[in-house]
Amino acid sequence: MSSGTLTKPSTKDDDLSSSPVVPARHPWRWVGVAFVLVLAAQFVHGLVTNPAWDWPTFARYFTAQSILTAVGTTIVLTVAGTALGFALGIVVAVLRMSKSPFLSAVGWTYIWAFRSIPLIVQLLFWFNISYLYQRLSLGIPFGPEFVSFETISLISPMGAAILGLALHQAAYAAEIVRSGVISVERGQLEAAAALGIPRSRQFRRIVLPQAMRSILPNAANEVISLFKGTSVVSVMAIGELFYQVQVIYGRNARVVALLMVATVWYIILTTLLSIGQHYVERYFARGDRR
Repeated sequence: MSSGTLTKPSTKDDDLSSSPVVPARHPWRWVGVAFVLVLAAQFVHGLVTNPAWDWPTFARYFTAQSILTAVGTTIVLTVAGTALGFALGIVVAVLRMSKSPFLSAVGWTYIWAFRSIPLIVQLLFWFNISYLYQRLSLGIPFGPEFVSFETISLISPMGAAILGLALHQAAYAAEIVRSGVISVERGQLEAAAALGIPRSRQFRRIVLPQAMRSILPNAANEVISLFKGTSVVSVMAIGELFYQVQVIYGRNARVVALLMVATVWYIILTTLLSIGQHYVERYFARGDRR
């Protein structure tokens, strides 16, 4: 054994640490990117150069007063249907989660019924309620009537549309709210109860902030679907966006251009909603980011 300086034997790890780092190559990824870009360029080129799209007609009607009024009607139907639908949906969700078998059965039956019946059937039912029931009255069941009124003046076409959309939306909103609430761990509520926190505060400060993380994406999807679903009320001759587009291309036969008008407006509305969804989700996720 020599008395010189001892040298530490080299190991496999030392050899690897001195090796240059080479990034992984993904040649097929770039092939896929190039393929998608070529398809996108061809699509845009076809939109610009194909005269069948009739962009001059699109430009003339995109901001026409009748179209803007129809967009406003679509927004009113969506906002009213969403607000009333989720307000009722929260009530139905509470019934569905009730410990009472009767209340739970009532909530389940509502969800089952309104998810089973097509939306267009519900709208036509409320639109024709005066045909089915000419008069409605309030009083003692099977006894004397106190107040009665004609149904033909009770619900207008716009009211029937909002009512049908709200009742339909409530069934889906109830399940969205229920799924968000049951996603919160039960142990957190038990810990809060052990600390003596009131039940109302448990819901506001513990359950709701966490449940919103699950509720918001699904709720936003439902609102976006309702934006486009308002086109169904065209069967009731209500001047929402799709109905107004149909009226115009029925007169001038410019079907494609007018359908593109409706399409672009729907894209704008859903994009604005998606942006709002992003900021609301970020607000409720601030605790997770911390």
